[in-house]
Amino acid sequence: MINPDDLVTTELRGKVLVISLNNPPVNALSSAVRRRLIHALELSEADASCGAIVLSGVGLNFSGGADIKEFGKTGLLPTLPDLCARIENSSKPIVASIHGVCLGGGFELALSAHFRFAAARAKFAFPEVLLGLLPGAGGTQRGTRLAGARAALDLMLSGRQIDAEQALEAGFVDRIVANGRATDAAVVFARELVEQRTSPRRTRDATAGLSPVKDNLDALEEARADVKRKYRGLFSPSKIVDSVEAAIERPFEEGMAIERGHFLAAIDSPQRAGLIHAFFAEREVVKAPETRSAKPRAIARAGVIGGGTMGAGIAVSMLDSGLLVTMIERDEGALARGKGFVEKIYDGLVKKGRMTEEAKADVMARFSGSTSYDALAQVDIVVEAVFEEMGVKKAVFAELDRVCKPGAVLATNTSYLDIDEIAASISRPQDVVGLHFFSPANIMKLLEIVVPAKVSADVVATGFELAKKLKKVPVRAGVCDGFIGNRILATYRLAIDYMLEDGASPYQVDKAMRDFGYPMGPLQVSDLSGGDIGWATRKRRAQTRDPRQRYVEIADRLCERGWFGQKTGRGWYLYSQGSRTGEADPEVEAIIETERARAGVVPRKFEDSEVVRRIMAAMVNEGVRILQEGIALRPLDIDVVFLYGYGYPRYRGGPMHYADTVGLDKVLADIRAFEREDAFFWKPAPLLVELVEKGASLSSLNATGAEPGKQ
Repeated sequence: MINPDDLVTTELRGKVLVISLNNPPVNALSSAVRRRLIHALELSEADASCGAIVLSGVGLNFSGGADIKEFGKTGLLPTLPDLCARIENSSKPIVASIHGVCLGGGFELALSAHFRFAAARAKFAFPEVLLGLLPGAGGTQRGTRLAGARAALDLMLSGRQIDAEQALEAGFVDRIVANGRATDAAVVFARELVEQRTSPRRTRDATAGLSPVKDNLDALEEARADVKRKYRGLFSPSKIVDSVEAAIERPFEEGMAIERGHFLAAIDSPQRAGLIHAFFAEREVVKAPETRSAKPRAIARAGVIGGGTMGAGIAVSMLDSGLLVTMIERDEGALARGKGFVEKIYDGLVKKGRMTEEAKADVMARFSGSTSYDALAQVDIVVEAVFEEMGVKKAVFAELDRVCKPGAVLATNTSYLDIDEIAASISRPQDVVGLHFFSPANIMKLLEIVVPAKVSADVVATGFELAKKLKKVPVRAGVCDGFIGNRILATYRLAIDYMLEDGASPYQVDKAMRDFGYPMGPLQVSDLSGGDIGWATRKRRAQTRDPRQRYVEIADRLCERGWFGQKTGRGWYLYSQGSRTGEADPEVEAIIETERARAGVVPRKFEDSEVVRRIMAAMVNEGVRILQEGIALRPLDIDVVFLYGYGYPRYRGGPMHYADTVGLDKVLADIRAFEREDAFFWKPAPLLVELVEKGASLSSLNATGAEPGKQ
């Protein structure tokens, strides 16, 4: 740990004082760093032997911006705007020497310097929008004055990184130097400034980005249109546009005041809290008991059983990570189709200019296929993605048990089936794990790692390591029907079915959830994935369905007509001429009316707010049951599943975080009110009742180190 007195170091090189941030690993701008940096600047002002200053960072980075340990804390002085103003107002020229990452507040710090040198591999970004914020220390004002509205808005609305060449072209930096030489070059330049008695060149006085005026106004108009289209419901993007507009149209100090007001409003926004919760939750999910207690097995070769859409997507994910991949199919025709699916994905990337033909050839050189399981003799891990039927799964695992080498990880991609039963069917249950990918597997980031009773800890750790290789977000889940995500999905789909039969329109339900923040409504999603999938699940569960459970047959009536969604041109919506945008279907509404009459239901009106409350109550109640059963380790694990696998609006933090935001007492009150209609479905989870009685929150269960079943 760095001594607090060493968080900022100084070195006088002739008449140039090098002030270096020294807060590893990314030189975060904590309040302690800010205090010491201002102190160093004050000393330099009083030191006649110092004629110029170089601001740099120790180690691999200039600065990664704000200290995540201080997220959400207020009143920590000096503020970053105070520090940036102090740098800009220095009577002695200051040169920022930038290497590694220069992000967020670190970028704002660099912009407040009078000159900026960047190492060739430096990276720049304003990621604040990803946390529900905006640059709040002059980034919108200084960045726009240097680079113009278009470049500033591009970075601030996307949160994306740019390299040194792009930063130079935009006008954010003045010069690029060789890696490892940025500070030396900045010192040489600073000495020249001293010799030439050059005055500070303050960014607030820059005008290069303020013209041409028409281009800036066009950029603002385009950004406002993008905000309405891409960032619906989000607070900070529109405030970024407003702040950049102020940089163009207002004096600097007025623009700073506008930016600061918007920043403080964003700090107080529930969206900021939700996005920061999502930020930390994504980092916490990798902390599972098995990742702490065991080391992963080595993975270099992988097998995929099945070449359908899911199998091909899994194969592409593995190929993209550098693994050697062998696909197994039942016959040559199916294998050719599977390889064709894989190639089609890469052909799409080539067509879009995101991949060259040479790069595609290199990737496909690591792909092989066979109709014989014997080709898997040397793989380190194999994932089956065959038909969702227990007999089929067991037959596949019998072959894997026969041919795979000792120590190979044997994974199933099942969405619902009992993995303990699959594992018990072979001689090495300790090697069997669930790896539940989400479709399309080469795009969706979520990977549920399902832990059967007899699996070895190092196999689970290997699942997490594979997720890291594949750049996916892993979540540990226990074995049950549907695991975490699909079990909760099945529950809130029942709540939707009940509302449809009781009087809500499918199009109202979808609109209400889109207005809540989902990119698509749940019935639109059903049409996209295929209604036949849910139909097969309902038929599978029919024999074991509790007779006390209400069953709505509306979806079955659609499926009996072959209306499975987009792939058949009709589902909940009508898709004309292969369109992917559906229209409300009067025949669907007529079917619903008929089913209501058959069930003896007198329809009533639902407000959109009640639609949301019922869906969220069902989601939260089942989520709490899953916690109590130990299927999920922590509430944050459930949040991450829904953020990355089901389109839950990120700014709301996930369903469990949202429940805390609303208040568990209010959620429980809703459930008890709904319970009067259906005591079986709406029975409150005992843990939810317990938490409300204690006045505790779900977040209180997020302590790192939770053991399964010990909530």
